[in-house]
Amino acid sequence: MTQATRTVLCMRDIKKSFSGVSALRGVDFELKAGEIHALVGENGAGKSTLIKIMTGAYRRDSGVMDYGDPVTFQNPTEAQAVGIVAVYQEIHLVGFRTVAENIFLGREPHRFGIIDRRRMNTETSEILERLGLDIDPRSLVSSLNIAHRQMVAIARAISFGARVLILDEPTSSLTETEVSVLFNVMRRLKSEGTSIVYVSHRFEELYAVCDRVTVLRDGCNIVTQSLATLNRLELVCYMLGREPEEVSKGVTAFAGRSQNAVNRPVLLQAEALKYKKRLDGVSIEMRHGEIVGLAGLLGSGRSETVRTLFGAEPLEGGTVKLEGNLLSLRDPHDAIDAGIAFLSEDRKADGIIPELSVRENLTLAALPNLTQWGIVSRKRQNELVDRFMQRLGIKATSAEQKIHELSGGNQQKVLLARWLCKNTKLLLLDEPTRGIDVGAKGEIQRLIAELAEQGLGVLMISSEVEELVEGSQRVIVLRDGRSIAELSGEQKNIKAILHVMAEGARQEGVKQSRTDNE
Repeated sequence: MTQATRTVLCMRDIKKSFSGVSALRGVDFELKAGEIHALVGENGAGKSTLIKIMTGAYRRDSGVMDYGDPVTFQNPTEAQAVGIVAVYQEIHLVGFRTVAENIFLGREPHRFGIIDRRRMNTETSEILERLGLDIDPRSLVSSLNIAHRQMVAIARAISFGARVLILDEPTSSLTETEVSVLFNVMRRLKSEGTSIVYVSHRFEELYAVCDRVTVLRDGCNIVTQSLATLNRLELVCYMLGREPEEVSKGVTAFAGRSQNAVNRPVLLQAEALKYKKRLDGVSIEMRHGEIVGLAGLLGSGRSETVRTLFGAEPLEGGTVKLEGNLLSLRDPHDAIDAGIAFLSEDRKADGIIPELSVRENLTLAALPNLTQWGIVSRKRQNELVDRFMQRLGIKATSAEQKIHELSGGNQQKVLLARWLCKNTKLLLLDEPTRGIDVGAKGEIQRLIAELAEQGLGVLMISSEVEELVEGSQRVIVLRDGRSIAELSGEQKNIKAILHVMAEGARQEGVKQSRTDNE
């Protein structure tokens, strides 16, 4: 690999806030000529915000962007005009138009006042040939597969004279063969001097095609380094903010609590779960009263797993049994009726109803049981609310206070109480302590442990590895939509989990999942 030296794009001390919340906190980013530069980070790290500032979709609050000269783009059209173009995960092409029409949409060449289709097709052929693609310019985009549509989107970007090409998760819907075609196109563009910003959560792809990587975390630039000098475990640690050798024990409220559900009956048996390209053989077995952790990086399939178990995403393969009964989960109603509850990672979007009161939010799932002849019994509702507000220590001025006025921790307690009102057997938690203060985090952790001790099964996703180690009896590691390892006992430690997340189930003594051995 020839190391590029000339800087094409330089961003310094970039800051951006939304409604007072910082998305970028002084980020530096440098892109060199003819390099493929990976931009990585977990959800909320600031990747999308940085990209949108590069392309003019957002205006930065402060900082400097230099593209030969200092620049400030008012909109993406201005960025495209000087050769900075993005191709996003969701491909925006017009299906009933031809490939050539899509590439020149809004910029069609004219002759004698009418569109010069011959010239448009010829120039499209030249662009496609330059990329090594065998696609007919006259084909309707709707007739192309996903991979070819992706290539057409890239060809459109190149038609703008792109010097900087930004690819945001371009392989999310591609097969392995199609990914190879994309990489060949990227290498060809690199050899011609085009600089590429590559956003992906798939480590294999980063190491296969990228020169350098910039890691963002919590809106900050953590490191920029050559991938040739950075191993996968180090990359994971940068992304998660962990130093395995320095992490002390006993840092969560789970620490020291007894975890023994071995003699309890099996609660959940999920076998070989499949959903689109996001899940490809996830298997989980857990008992009553057991907390099982789900570990994995962004894109590993953690959230998709719990959403399929809740019926929020259609299961396309595999089986789910609860207490030995085979479930047909067509939607969340089926899951709720079976005794499955779910707390989403984004409680504001998928959990609370901001303008309703604590009482209304807390009893939402229990309303059918509180209703007779279509009328809600306010007396029974108040009794239920009073009991759970006291039991969970929910702090509010009254049950009539609007839930959006509560702290994050108290909002989370209301959502937990919502499901405890039902006959819940299995609780699915996606990042249950994210975005709440330290004191409330400890309260939530203690509450989860108490619920498990009372016999509730808990399947918990967390990006905080300490929380998984101390809170779970077993940890199942997911990678690329598959369960690849199960760790328990002495193997259930931070260093082992990070190694498996980064390298796969290759460590001696780590139990591989059944699906990984098939």
